[in-house]
Amino acid sequence: MSISSPSFKEDHISQIPALQLLINLGYQYLTPEEAVKERGGRASNFILEGILEQQLRELNEIEYKGNKYPFSNNNIAEAVTYLKTIPYDGLVRTNENIYDLLSLGKSFKEVMPDTTQSFDLKYINWQEWDKNVFHVTEEFEVERSTGKGHRRPDIVLFVNGIPFAVIECKRPDEKDSMKQAISQQIRNQRPDEIPRLFVYPQLLLAINKNEVQYGTVSTPERFWSIWKEEVDKALEKIINEPLSEENKNKLFSSRFKYVRYYFNDIEKQGRLATEQDRGLYALARPERLIELAYKYVVYEAGEKKIARYKQFFAVKKTIDRVKQYENSRQRRGGVIWHTQGSGKSLTMVMIAKALAIDSDIKNARVVIVTDRIDLDDQIWRTFKHCGMEPEQAKTGAHLLDILEENKKRIITTVIKKFEAGVRKRDSDFNTSNVFVLVDESHRSNYGSMHAQMKKTLPEACYIGFTGTPLMKAEKNTARSFGGFIDTYTINEAVKDKAVVPLLYEGRHVVQEVNQKPIDNWFNKVCEPLSVYQKTDLKKKFSRIEELNLTDQRIYTIAYDVSLHYSKNWKGTGFKAQLATTRKIEALKFKQYLDEIGLVTSEVVISAPDDREGFDDVNEEPKEEVVKFWNKILQKYSSEKDYNREVISSFKSNDHPEILIVVDKLLTGFDAPKNTILYIAKKMVEHTLLQAIARVNRIYEGKDFGFIVDYNGILGELDKALVAYSALEGFEEDDLSGTLTNVNEEVKTLSQKYSDLWDIFKTIKNKKDEEEYEQLLFDQELRDKFYEKLSAYTQTLGIALSVPNFYEETSDEKIKKYKDDLRFFQKLRVSVKNRYAETVDFKEYEGKVQKLLNTYVTADEVIKITQQVNIFEQDKFQKEVARVEGQAAKADMIAHRTLRTIEVKHDEDPVFYDKVSKLIQHAIDEYREKRITEAQYFDSVLNYMNSVRDRKDEDTPDMLEGREIAKAFFGVIDQVIETKLPDQNKAKHLAAKVGLGIDDIIIRLKIVDWQHNPDIQNEMKNKMEDYLADHSELNLTYDEIDSIMEKVIEIAKRRYE
Repeated sequence: MSISSPSFKEDHISQIPALQLLINLGYQYLTPEEAVKERGGRASNFILEGILEQQLRELNEIEYKGNKYPFSNNNIAEAVTYLKTIPYDGLVRTNENIYDLLSLGKSFKEVMPDTTQSFDLKYINWQEWDKNVFHVTEEFEVERSTGKGHRRPDIVLFVNGIPFAVIECKRPDEKDSMKQAISQQIRNQRPDEIPRLFVYPQLLLAINKNEVQYGTVSTPERFWSIWKEEVDKALEKIINEPLSEENKNKLFSSRFKYVRYYFNDIEKQGRLATEQDRGLYALARPERLIELAYKYVVYEAGEKKIARYKQFFAVKKTIDRVKQYENSRQRRGGVIWHTQGSGKSLTMVMIAKALAIDSDIKNARVVIVTDRIDLDDQIWRTFKHCGMEPEQAKTGAHLLDILEENKKRIITTVIKKFEAGVRKRDSDFNTSNVFVLVDESHRSNYGSMHAQMKKTLPEACYIGFTGTPLMKAEKNTARSFGGFIDTYTINEAVKDKAVVPLLYEGRHVVQEVNQKPIDNWFNKVCEPLSVYQKTDLKKKFSRIEELNLTDQRIYTIAYDVSLHYSKNWKGTGFKAQLATTRKIEALKFKQYLDEIGLVTSEVVISAPDDREGFDDVNEEPKEEVVKFWNKILQKYSSEKDYNREVISSFKSNDHPEILIVVDKLLTGFDAPKNTILYIAKKMVEHTLLQAIARVNRIYEGKDFGFIVDYNGILGELDKALVAYSALEGFEEDDLSGTLTNVNEEVKTLSQKYSDLWDIFKTIKNKKDEEEYEQLLFDQELRDKFYEKLSAYTQTLGIALSVPNFYEETSDEKIKKYKDDLRFFQKLRVSVKNRYAETVDFKEYEGKVQKLLNTYVTADEVIKITQQVNIFEQDKFQKEVARVEGQAAKADMIAHRTLRTIEVKHDEDPVFYDKVSKLIQHAIDEYREKRITEAQYFDSVLNYMNSVRDRKDEDTPDMLEGREIAKAFFGVIDQVIETKLPDQNKAKHLAAKVGLGIDDIIIRLKIVDWQHNPDIQNEMKNKMEDYLADHSELNLTYDEIDSIMEKVIEIAKRRYE
């Protein structure tokens, strides 16, 4: 095949270059046929058994009394069988069981000269990566769990014959190609697909020439990540290293045979590194794949997680740092600043894991320290969920007991327990291999309590973690702590899409105080007080902090929150928090929100302190708080149960929609649905930064987190953040990207509106909807329309939720914005139906529908439904009948038929190619006005019927009732039609040969023949003899090879 310019076919631009690079990185290439053979010819077996057996012998030997012995053949075979037959207990759990087996190995009994004893056998050499063997294959055919059909992942990587990575390749010019690749990876893990393959891999990749994203088993689409690392220098030589002739002959032996000359030309001239090359080198080169799998994979509460690039490098830098010494016994420490929401807790877990398994660090012990009990509980749970066995110190004495016993490898505690422990007794145990990981180390941990830690563990290595920037005054202390190990700023995290950006809105509470009722109230309640006391109380009441406590203000805020949430967020699945100053306020907010009745809410507060609410020795605590708490204990039996139940409902259920909090859940609380933080309390510095980060987690359909400030913390946000007293202690650069004024986003609305209308500037009659639809016939223009409409819809939704927008924009303009939104949303639905586009239903759920329902239209529902298949005749006819205009009906029929052809193409490629060209010709003829609407409609209706009924006037009658033979006929007819002058004779001969080939396939096929190379080869031998016997066909050997390959591919799909 001659290709003079760069090809954008998936094989050419992604899959083959990926295979070439992987081979040069040290993977041994297996053809699909070789891989099937290594699997015992079974598509339901995923392990390359011969390779695994050989490696188990190479990696394992028994050392016993100075002699070395191999493992017995029986135990080697049993080790392979055990790995293959681990019971399936759900995808992630089974994957975790296999991961544990691969990490730890398995014990087998062996007969020694003088005894029988158990010895450990390992599947992977984690310490010496190059002692393992690495293989790569493509089009790895796997039988679906239903037994119906197969899936063929583009590339699979093996370590010692075990699948370790699965790669999906895409061409870069396809719309949403990364999204498609990730979607395929996720789809293939579903129970009715090929989940059994995915019980083994550690790494999943989606690649095209310009992008790479990665995840692991069960990673949701929103958490697939990019990788950043400078690797071009290492890549430069590797990508242009010629393959050996042996590897070329294998790689280009069958499926890729026709493009060998194309890649030979590329090899001669050399090429530049692509993002695909960088991603594969960074993530999938053998030593890195082993490293990622061993140190950077964790399982947490039923989910498998793999490190993001910043976590990976933070861990590596930390391990490098602690191997250096401040003095002869104390290792160097430092501080890690990773912005909140970027996975700080998992970074701590990965560092603890890396310390525990590093062969250079003997008997490492890790103490994780926080300054609050709830954070201690959270981190303890995180480690527990990740399969580690942490010990939680209950008291200061218990902490010292655990440390002195030297048994537990991981301990969690709060910093006050250090102080309590030191007061009770001295400690003199060796702490040189103790690593203290201090969470949120900017807080009290830097002060006097930090000194107590140092006193208790004088030679320990201290590593601080913070999710917020350090204040100027804290940076000197951080330097004495060891300096920064790694930083990941808010700006970086937003750019990487590790968190969502935050929009800030300062809201003023309109509060008119009626002086007469207030005076009457004072006269009544203050009767026992002296004149001085009355004056002092009135003065206090006039101050903002006391005014915030009035029922009037609380009710006003509750009313505004109710309206804001119900109008903009209710029913979308997104949740909110309302932060207030005191527990009594939280209960009043709950009371008023319930009275207003627009939203559902729950209060999450800590138990009242024994002294809480007292102003003098004779006063009782606030009755409402005590009553509330007693009710909680009656309903939930304990504070822990109460917290767990409410938080679980908030995260997983529709209700509550809003959590009302005081201090709890403003730090360390991770709920991705949490999108709006209503602030009705004073917050400063780290507390403020931690609180607003509660709404920065990524979630499907979540573009921003929203901060609605009723307390005037940052005013109108019209100055640099450090200009406000709440954040004046920070460096300006460190806060860059933290918050954006919501009005800045609203200001972009006019431009986005113009950008949307610019798409249709060539339309003459702006009231002719058909003109819009016909203009959007072009796929590229439709994609641009969807992009601009999405941006406009998002910003208009934000604008309509902001009071200033109504003050600064005329009613007429707002009405125009809304009316045009309604029109464009209806247009989007119409063209998606008309041009048979694949529908992503997520576009039509949640926020867009909420926006339309609340602000735009109440008299109609704008939504798209699942498109009907053309084979469902009655339903499809009804769907077409609902479309207005003959051209629109014709477009729907034409594009829906083309979509069907796209899906079924490989079942009968010649026939579908022919009909596809005829439909495209009819479309072009109509666009160029060479045929009428009626002629266009009749033509495409006829073509749809031919596809539905598989009828073609060129198909000879002898093929009637032999549908698969018709496909073989097409393949043969395509080859011989130019060889024989008599076309009728050519078609008759092609039909006869098609029937003969079909008979051969029917006679030789057996169960699972598609994965049996021996049966396929026998089919090819019989076909080759049969075709050679028909000398009148005048076929060359290359033509015979081509016919046989195409016939086998069709048969695989049709005879499943």
